[in-house]
Amino acid sequence: MAQPLIQVHDLAQSFADRTIFSHVNFSIPQGAMVSLVGANGSGKTTLTRILLGILKPTSGTVQTDGGGHLTVGYVPQFRNLDRDYPLSVRSFVQLNQIARPWPWHTAAEKRALTHILTETRLTGLAKTPLGMTSGGEKQRAYLAQALVNDPRLLILDEPTASLDVAVKHELIGLVRELNQKQGLTVLFVTHDLPMAREYTDRYLLLQGGQMTTGPASALRDDLIAD
Repeated sequence: MAQPLIQVHDLAQSFADRTIFSHVNFSIPQGAMVSLVGANGSGKTTLTRILLGILKPTSGTVQTDGGGHLTVGYVPQFRNLDRDYPLSVRSFVQLNQIARPWPWHTAAEKRALTHILTETRLTGLAKTPLGMTSGGEKQRAYLAQALVNDPRLLILDEPTASLDVAVKHELIGLVRELNQKQGLTVLFVTHDLPMAREYTDRYLLLQGGQMTTGPASALRDDLIAD
């Protein structure tokens, strides 16, 4: 069995007099593709923000493999940019390589960019203005941007919302391919239970402030009630 990349112990989060969840325990194995599911308001966004390091939990711990900093890539919900958005696909992906003290891209960064554009099937669109691309192509650009710095964990935050069925499968199928080929660990936050069953190994279900887990193949539609 793969070693855990993330181990969550007795996690709780409250705001004022409202408890979002409590006594949450789970682990995400290295190289796994795990879905995080639950009704609206169940705490999926809150838990995601904790894992991203944006929010400090009320109590409990999040431990990572080796105990050090965990590099995380993040793909948000689909955001349809204006058609006159000026950056090319290549320049948009490069935005995630700017957090450094020099204004130019190194040879290693250029190689990483070329590699991830190839992996996400964007090479032919590299010079195309992002605003002129389709919805699925925009989401692949967000995916490439999240992966260009080679994170150990990829968090997909409802990335297929507003996409049609074929494009949903293309996007998550690509992520699954990267997961299997490169051992990328993935947390897929979604309301789409059929997609979770088809593409992930295990599920994490937040409901009533508690967490349950199991194999994705056992994820039933009636487990979630809005």
